[in-house]
Amino acid sequence: MSGARAPAALLERADQSAKSARLLLEHGDTGGASNRAYYAIFDAARAALVANGHELPKTHRGLISAFNLRLVKAGLLPVEYGRDLNHAERLRLIADYHGDPIESQTAAEMIERAVRFVAAVHERLVANQEPQKVPRTKAPSRRRDRGPQR
Repeated sequence: MSGARAPAALLERADQSAKSARLLLEHGDTGGASNRAYYAIFDAARAALVANGHELPKTHRGLISAFNLRLVKAGLLPVEYGRDLNHAERLRLIADYHGDPIESQTAAEMIERAVRFVAAVHERLVANQEPQKVPRTKAPSRRRDRGPQR
């Protein structure tokens, strides 16, 4: 796996995008902030997929689909993270292509979601390089210890 596609490198990019989003918002660029928040989430989603042994899709829609199918529906991440990824993409499309203004509060909320998303991916999926599903407890054995077998 190339260094640029390693989960740690992708998370580093995600962190940088979140920091850039905050700076852009501080300077009044809500569209740019929304764009960077999306890419923070996008790169974290890529890191999550790679960390769990999945190929990276070639398109944004493909990545969103794979993330929801392979990580959210599989129970590795809560549904809210799939929603955040979808919402961030919608905001980015508005900011980048439609030109409609994005409210400062909306951009700020998206940045906070992005920071939470990146942290969750790091803690739950990348830090240990093993997915952390809810552990199942082993049922106790029904066989009684009756001493040595006869």
